[in-house]
Amino acid sequence: MIGGVEQWIYTRGQDKNNPILLFIHGGPASPLSPLMWMYQRPIEEYFTVVNWDQRGSGRTFLEADPELLRGTLRIEQYVSDTLELVELIKHRYDAKKVILIGHSWGTIIGLRAVLEHPELFSAYVGMGQVINVMDNERVSYDFAVSEAKKHSNQPALSELETIAPYPGQTRLTPERISIARKWAQYYGGLSAFRTESNYYFSGPLLSPEYDHTVVSTLDQSGSFTLEQVLSELFTVDFKDVTAFPISIFMFMGRHDYYTPSKPTADWLKKIAAPYKKGIWFEKSAHLIPFEEPGKMLMSLVQYVRPIAVKDTVHP
Repeated sequence: MIGGVEQWIYTRGQDKNNPILLFIHGGPASPLSPLMWMYQRPIEEYFTVVNWDQRGSGRTFLEADPELLRGTLRIEQYVSDTLELVELIKHRYDAKKVILIGHSWGTIIGLRAVLEHPELFSAYVGMGQVINVMDNERVSYDFAVSEAKKHSNQPALSELETIAPYPGQTRLTPERISIARKWAQYYGGLSAFRTESNYYFSGPLLSPEYDHTVVSTLDQSGSFTLEQVLSELFTVDFKDVTAFPISIFMFMGRHDYYTPSKPTADWLKKIAAPYKKGIWFEKSAHLIPFEEPGKMLMSLVQYVRPIAVKDTVHP
């Protein structure tokens, strides 16, 4: 029970003495738990890994009354849930602190959680980090238009023109966002060098954690949650943050045009932090755990784990 709602948690690892890694998934409402079988097993040798179906996501959505959730789907509530979950994890595993990894939408929650209560965390890792949502949408759209022109793709240009200027001052609707994302993805902005990402979207069908009933609700939960958080989502802006209280790492896909990496790299250069490091994944776009799982593992072990080890209570 977290924030008054029963929420699903999945914890895996080989040694309880290892540092604890909490993944905050993206979306909103795109849980990593049905996909962790694709990349996570080696990470479990070095970390205790916690995945969580956030409110409105996955099994948590399936087993809750959507009408009771509707009014609670706010960024502030997700942050509160995260902090409550961290306290539960610390108690369960007798740990001083945890490592927080945010992916995409999860980076909004994760960054906020660390800024509010840095004493709970040993390090923060952002993948597909969001700094300013409107900037991201603009860069992503411009990339799609540029690639469509380069390839003389008139159908793409015509469709993109229907939402110009984007994001502009017009209210952002799921329909406008879908058109912009469609062509950014087509030109490799979601999965590098691929026009589609079926391996990712179909991955839950082979999940040992989800049955068909849960998988069949993923699209529904995604639409439901986006509808609730959309207006708040597009006000997100961390550009005024100039100092970060703990060690921070940014894992950046060189070809990411879903949450473009350049604004993140620029922001990281400007902030002050006890330790900071940007790591480029040259063969990745937005889905680093699936595109370069080996480099992600090595980066976590080489850079993040040493910082976290000293924050455990175990010898």
